[in-house]
Amino acid sequence: MAQPQSREEFIQYILRKIGAPVIQINVAEEQIDDRVDEAVSFWRDYHYNGSQLVYLKHIITEQDKVNGWIPLPEKLLGISNIFNFDTSISMGGGIFNVQYQFVLNNVQDMSSYSMVNYYMTMQHIEFMQEMLVGKPIIRYNKHVNKVFIDNDKERWTVGTYIIVEAYDIIDPDEYSDVWGDRWLQNYASVLVREQWGLNLTKFTNMQLVGGVSFNGEQILAEARAEREKMEEEAINNLQPLTYNFIG
Repeated sequence: MAQPQSREEFIQYILRKIGAPVIQINVAEEQIDDRVDEAVSFWRDYHYNGSQLVYLKHIITEQDKVNGWIPLPEKLLGISNIFNFDTSISMGGGIFNVQYQFVLNNVQDMSSYSMVNYYMTMQHIEFMQEMLVGKPIIRYNKHVNKVFIDNDKERWTVGTYIIVEAYDIIDPDEYSDVWGDRWLQNYASVLVREQWGLNLTKFTNMQLVGGVSFNGEQILAEARAEREKMEEEAINNLQPLTYNFIG
C-alpha cells in the first residue's frame, strides 16, 4: 500500500501496524488523536526532519521602537540568530562601507593571490564590532511569539530590515509527505500501543469465554520500553542544530 498522505490514512496505517483489523485495538478515537498529536509534537521538537531553518524579515516601525520587541509568526520552535541593526562599524552606504572600500583597494591582489588576507581582515572587523559595539541582547519564548531586543531604542532605525534566523515546524497540513515519515509512524504506533496496554490493565485477571485472559501489563511494558528507547535515540542522535533561544 502507498504511504499515507493524510492524517486519517496515517491513523489507519498505524492501527494496522499494531494488529488491526485482525485484533481489536481497544483505544478510543479521541485517545488515538491525542497520541498522534503527541507523536507529531515530539517529532518536531527532537527530530531533524520535524523542523526547517528559515530567515524572517521584518521592517522596523515606530511601534516596534516603543514596544521594544518584534512580532514573530506562531509555531516557531526557536531562533538561532538575529541580523542586524545599523550599528556596525563596517556599515555605511555605498562607497562609505568598510567592506566595499577594502575590496575596492585590494581587488587586483585578491584576484591573483590568496583570499586569506581578506578572510582574516573580515574576521578582525567582526571581532572589533563585537568588542566595540556589541551584540543586542535578545529574549524569546515560543509561546509569546515575540523577540525582545534589550538595547538602546535610539539605535533602532525605522524603515530598516531586521532578519531573524529561526527554526519553523514542518506542518503536515501543508506538507502531506510528513505522514510517510518512518520514524514518526513507528513512534505514533508505539504511543497508541502503550495507550492500548494502559486501557487493558483495567481488566487485569478478567477472563473471557474459553479461558482467554487480557494481558495488558505485557503490552504496556513492551510499548513503554520501546517508547523510552526511541525518545532517547531522538534526543541524543536525531536533533537538529541547537537553538540559541527556545521556548
